[in-house]
Amino acid sequence: GFLFAEKCPAPPRTEFADVTAKAYAPGTKLYYECDSGYDRKSGDHPGIKCTREEQGASWAYSGFKCIGGTLLLSTDPPVELEFTQKPETKTRSPAPRKQGDLSESAPKDFCGPPKAIPHASLRLKKHYYVGQELHFKCQSGYDKRSPTSGTSTCKKVNGSIIWTRLDMRCTNDS
Repeated sequence: GFLFAEKCPAPPRTEFADVTAKAYAPGTKLYYECDSGYDRKSGDHPGIKCTREEQGASWAYSGFKCIGGTLLLSTDPPVELEFTQKPETKTRSPAPRKQGDLSESAPKDFCGPPKAIPHASLRLKKHYYVGQELHFKCQSGYDKRSPTSGTSTCKKVNGSIIWTRLDMRCTNDS
């Protein structure tokens, strides 16, 4: 049977830490926000969603772009960076693909990091889902006390959904 993705509570907040994820649980929605000085192309939808398909999970992209005043003056055609995240439909050989550390970073049923869009940053829309793992790393200057990084995972424990405890504090005291 298909299990509906279960929503996680708000992740632990760690002051002065950057939060990243190497993989996202299906159901997760992220949205692009244009940097200041840039606007989204009218009609573009900034949201992307991690969807589970037979050959694994992948991001559904909408072709979002951020445009700035300078771009209109440029005569060069806009450069499209192609990062296709769809798993290949060719029969996969069992031989492990060497891809730096990417091969182990995203479990099969999770989406890898979404593609970068020039002049845009990514934000979470609403919720993370059970199985999500977040990586916390102290910002430079606040990493005086170890551990300066940690991981918290959203899990279901005895019927309640929790984030695993994060044993780190980012502080700039010596």
